[in-house]
Amino acid sequence: MNAPSSKDQPGISDAQESRDVAEGARESRWHKRSFMKELFGGRLSLDLIHPHAEQDPEEAARAAPFLEQLERFTVEHVDGDAFDREGWVPDSVLEGLAALGAYGIKIPREYGGLGLSQTSYNRALALVASRCASTAAFLSAHQSIGVPTPLVLFGTEEQKRKYLPRAAAGELSAFALTEAMVGSDPANMSTVARLSDDGEHYILNGEKLWTTNGPRSRLLVVMARTPARAGVKGARPISAFIVETDWPGVEVAQICRFMGLNGISNGVLRFTDVKVPRENLLWGEGMGLKLALITLNTGRLALPAFCAAGAKGFLRTSRKWAAERVQWGAPIGKHDAVAQKVGRMAAEAFAMDAVVELAAAMSGQGKLDIRLEAAMAKLWHSEKCWDLVNDAVQVRGGRGYETADSLRARGEDPAPLERYLRDSRINLIFEGTSEIMRLFMAREAVDHHLSVAGNVIDARLPTSKRLAALLKAGMHYAVWYPGRWLGWGRWPRYAEFGVLARHMRYADRKSRKLARAIFHAMLRFGPKLEQRQLLLARFVDIGADLFVISASCVRAMKLQKDGPGDRSPNELADAACALARRRIDARFRAVLRNDDSQLYRVARRAMADRYEWLEEGICD
Repeated sequence: MNAPSSKDQPGISDAQESRDVAEGARESRWHKRSFMKELFGGRLSLDLIHPHAEQDPEEAARAAPFLEQLERFTVEHVDGDAFDREGWVPDSVLEGLAALGAYGIKIPREYGGLGLSQTSYNRALALVASRCASTAAFLSAHQSIGVPTPLVLFGTEEQKRKYLPRAAAGELSAFALTEAMVGSDPANMSTVARLSDDGEHYILNGEKLWTTNGPRSRLLVVMARTPARAGVKGARPISAFIVETDWPGVEVAQICRFMGLNGISNGVLRFTDVKVPRENLLWGEGMGLKLALITLNTGRLALPAFCAAGAKGFLRTSRKWAAERVQWGAPIGKHDAVAQKVGRMAAEAFAMDAVVELAAAMSGQGKLDIRLEAAMAKLWHSEKCWDLVNDAVQVRGGRGYETADSLRARGEDPAPLERYLRDSRINLIFEGTSEIMRLFMAREAVDHHLSVAGNVIDARLPTSKRLAALLKAGMHYAVWYPGRWLGWGRWPRYAEFGVLARHMRYADRKSRKLARAIFHAMLRFGPKLEQRQLLLARFVDIGADLFVISASCVRAMKLQKDGPGDRSPNELADAACALARRRIDARFRAVLRNDDSQLYRVARRAMADRYEWLEEGICD
């Protein structure tokens, strides 16, 4: 998990190389504090998130007229049902958004952008996504992971002055990383860039799959292998390049179509002997994968905003229908089975909004490392959004399954839940699947233990080094472990949270229990822990829900401060925390009592055709 190696060393497996490539690109150092990092270590560092940071008044004042214009434009010109039906967002809509400055929301003003915060950016995306997720995807793919973010973070001044004004003015951009054999594992990347003999440009060849915005983009960030050479880390380094799509050799090989998001522009891009000027190399040779991971860390804050906006829409549609639709002599919302769904929807929508606002505020402060919070928000919101849209469809019954166009044709409320359902499914896959997000967060959750005791469990090291590491680790844990038991998580701690104090005390206690559980798992499984992915996933999910509890309580406190006397935020936070606590307790129980090994054996046997007889009676 943490030992360097490369493919050209004999006896090193492809799996080992993949781990080493990922480990080499990982941000291994923590220069700033992290709420989630400390939570996994057994400390609920409330001082990092409470009181809730306020939006800068000057920035909020600049954002307000833009958001008002964007909302008006979206209501008047963005027709999600039409764009879904036609599989196309009109050029006039994209041009109208560009005229508003919507493609440069976070681009600094000196480069032609609006220079607004992550909070304002999230609110802009939520407005557009509430009408059409496909249209919002153009803005997000362009700004969150397209040219603007990596250029702002890693570009030279010359690169910024050349490309950021173009991006801010509306020249679409895209991020080209995925290939047919490369998803979350970059070790198999086949796109290559070779420096020309005269050293003036790189020759780019390869093919990229599922490039969102790609077919309609003018600018790309492309990841490619560059030759190994002295001074560049890695045997097969990956580098990032700014590529213009009107250059010779760049072509759209295929337009991809999907279950949902029918209006997005996504396709296969092919590069044939494309001459990329040397000055278009981003950051440096061999830095591409690290650039991609850092860019994704920042970009992942946008998707939760989409999901939170969706949850609010599901709630509005469901609560109105539950109050109006009468069955068995009463509105269906008075029947417990439906009421439970609507109540959960309200509580979870509040929690989703709380996490989005808190994560954006943390990002804006610039004092914290939020890579784990961004990954957690992407994971939790995408899965929660899928749960809630499923409930919303169920509450609406047959009308939830029917298309908006069909409903509209007979004069009924054309609530587009069927479209939302299709559009929401991809959230669990792109920008890092749920499984990859859990593995990413799990790696950081055990990082402390690997740094202290990694050499103890590394069978490749000589016995003398392992024994020395054991002595050092023993001295560390003699202090660390008792500290995960000691601490006061009972009354009257967190009394300032009022009725929500019990949830904060619960989070404080369970953060220490989580740290102990991770440590016990390290002792039990040693280096094999990385193979216990469901066990690690439970730890991650516990940490995520502890963050949800904290964010919900902190958000409720802020809303009460802003609107004294309104107890409704407390009611929603209380319900959201109760749901999170039930999930946390169930996952702690499942750490020791689960069916993981049995189901793994069944899966292996199924893949070995042992149960092929079960598939009889169906057509090929």
